[in-house]
Amino acid sequence: MTHQAVPAHYDPDHPTPLPFDTLRVVEIGLAVWAVVLVVLLAVPTLHQGSRDWWPWVPVAALALGSLGWAYLRRGRGNAADA
Repeated sequence: MTHQAVPAHYDPDHPTPLPFDTLRVVEIGLAVWAVVLVVLLAVPTLHQGSRDWWPWVPVAALALGSLGWAYLRRGRGNAADA
């Protein structure tokens, strides 16, 4: 079994936070899913017949993403603020 190379500055007990805003990432994801929903509803062949469940995927993603956005907005779960 070979060991992967680990950088000398890596400390598994005290990882460094990533330099981006988690809330912004969730907002971008919500925007992408909203675009997907609009495209699915604008093109009738994408939500007819055996694909009638496809629009529910972005609806579920928007609902769950909104819950995540509200959670982060309240100040919990955002590693950048810790």
